[in-house]
Amino acid sequence: MSPFPSLDLPATCLQQMFDFARAIYRLKQNPNWLQALENTLPAAATIVPDQPSLLMGYDFHLTEDGPKLIEINNNAAGLYQRGQWLPQPAWSVWQNKSQLPQRIIAMFAPSWHTIAIMDEDITQQFMYPEMQGYAKLLAQDGRRVLLLSPQDIRASDHGLFHEGDRIDAIYNRHTDFYLESDALRHIRTAFEAGLVALNPHPRSYALIGDKSRLADIWQPNLLERCLPAAEVAAIRAVVPPCKRMLGLERAQIWLERKQWVFKPTARHGGKGVLLGKSISHSRFDSLDAADTVLQQLTPPSSIEVDNVRFKTDFRLYMHGETPIALAGRIWRGQVTNFRQAGSGWAIIHIT
Repeated sequence: MSPFPSLDLPATCLQQMFDFARAIYRLKQNPNWLQALENTLPAAATIVPDQPSLLMGYDFHLTEDGPKLIEINNNAAGLYQRGQWLPQPAWSVWQNKSQLPQRIIAMFAPSWHTIAIMDEDITQQFMYPEMQGYAKLLAQDGRRVLLLSPQDIRASDHGLFHEGDRIDAIYNRHTDFYLESDALRHIRTAFEAGLVALNPHPRSYALIGDKSRLADIWQPNLLERCLPAAEVAAIRAVVPPCKRMLGLERAQIWLERKQWVFKPTARHGGKGVLLGKSISHSRFDSLDAADTVLQQLTPPSSIEVDNVRFKTDFRLYMHGETPIALAGRIWRGQVTNFRQAGSGWAIIHIT
């Protein structure tokens, strides 16, 4: 018996999720999309790596109108649980019918012989056991893998090092996506100088992971300049209406608050997703309009486990246009969290 609950996912919804993820990946290479965003990109995001970002996570709620995107994660976690890789459903699109560990290994370029898995205070991270799982898997593939915090990495004119080992690539689990903090300055300098590969990389976050992009999808005439009308409609059918708070009449937003979810667009460490129906007036007044987007509330589906009702969502992990994995989450409360007993990761059953 599986230690994980199972969530049913209709094959038609999965196909729509997959088509959407591929469309978004192609969008970030669209010249008109790039031209519209080029003046907003920080220096680290102007670098165009030769590899897609690892494990981009597309999170969806299922509704009567199909899947609705909640957010895109630039360093999605969750595949290694309870000492094992999360079981995967049979799906015809898996390349060469490979298993999840083989699909994971294939994302890491063969030239990356020494790989650092990096996060802030890495051994204290909730997902540290998962990072150990990646380290073990990559070591089995013949890579040298180091689990490091930024301060464990030393910089020189020749690259980044740890105790004499030159680091070829960093699997970045840190949420300072643009490497802007002082603690990551040496990482940014080496990355910008081409002395180390970094993945997931800043450009992917800037072009599709930043929550401001959800508002850009709904900006009048922007997507229309990039794509044919049918593709615009297909993307917006999956992305709930979203807009920047800056420039909107706050009094009117307050009156309409129950239909919105307020999300910070902070470049890193962004927490504090707030449901409009639960927000206090004082908390609303404290929101920084320049750092907030409003996304139309799309309630999640639910499932009953041991006579307890849980909310659910679905995550599709991608590497460029290649699907890597599927996972579900079940939880109780206002927003996704695993604080309540019984909450956690779920396996997917395609129906």
